[in-house]
Amino acid sequence: MLRTFIIKHNYILKKQISIIGCGWLGFDLAQNLIKEGYHIKGSTTTEDKLKKLEDANIEAYHIQLNEDGISGNYIDFLKGSESVIVNIPPGLRRNPNKNHVAEIQHLMDVIAYENIKNIIYISTTSVFKDDVDFSTYNADSVPNATSNSSEQLITVEKMLKENTNFNTTIIRFGGLFDAQRHPAMYLAGRTDISNPDAPVNLIHKEDCINIISLILKKDIWNHVFNAVFLEHPTKKEYYTAFCKQHRLDLPQFNTSEKSKGKIIASTKVEQLLNYSFKQAL
Repeated sequence: MLRTFIIKHNYILKKQISIIGCGWLGFDLAQNLIKEGYHIKGSTTTEDKLKKLEDANIEAYHIQLNEDGISGNYIDFLKGSESVIVNIPPGLRRNPNKNHVAEIQHLMDVIAYENIKNIIYISTTSVFKDDVDFSTYNADSVPNATSNSSEQLITVEKMLKENTNFNTTIIRFGGLFDAQRHPAMYLAGRTDISNPDAPVNLIHKEDCINIISLILKKDIWNHVFNAVFLEHPTKKEYYTAFCKQHRLDLPQFNTSEKSKGKIIASTKVEQLLNYSFKQAL
C-alpha cells in the first residue's frame, strides 16, 4: 500500500513510457514495449494516424515540436512516465533553415518541468564526417561532421548530456532498414552513384528495437552508443549483390572520384549491453 501511494503521489509509473515520434521505427518499438508490459503513450504529428496508434493500444497524442514552442496536449502526454524516448527526425533536408536545436530545447524544458527521470534520444551516425581514409568512430569519438544538419544534432547531443535535470542515453543508429524498406530499393537502377568504395553502416529495425528495450530493462543511463551491424562491405559490392539477389535493376556507380566514408564501431553495444546483433545485412 505504501509503495502504491508513493507512486501515485509522485505521478510516476516505471512501466509507463512516452514515445515522441511513433513513425516507422517508433510504432513498432511501441508495440514491442507493450508486449513487454509497458503502458505506452505515443505521439504523432499527423492527426490521421491517431486511430492507428489507438488501435494498437497506444495512448495517442497529436504533438508538434516547433521553433517557438510545442503544440498539443504535451502535459498529459508526459504525465506519469518515468522515461521518454525522443525519436523524431530533425527534418532539415526538407527545411535546411529550420532551428531543430530550439525545438529540442523547448522539449527539454517541459520534460524537466514534468520531472521525467530518463530520456533516450535517437541520434544518427551522421554526426561523424566521411573522409577518404574511412576513419573508424566508436561511441567515445568526438563528433566532427560540419553540415548544418550534423552540427545541429551535435549541439542537441551536447545539450542533453549537460542537462542535469534528467538522465540521458543517446543512441546513434546507422542507416535503418527492414524487409519492406531498404536503401537498395532506392538505389536500384540509378546511375552515377557516388562513393562506391565507402563502407556501409546499416542496422535492421529489429536490432534497433532490441537495443532500446535492453537499455530500458537494464537502466543504462548517461551513456552514448553507436549502433550498426558489425560488417562493413563497400557500398558498390553490397548494393549490387542485394539488387542481384532481389532481381532489381543494378545500380551504376561513379568511380572517377575517390570515395569518402567512415566505419562506425558498435563495440560498446556488444560489451556494455552484452548484445549480439540478430539481423545480418
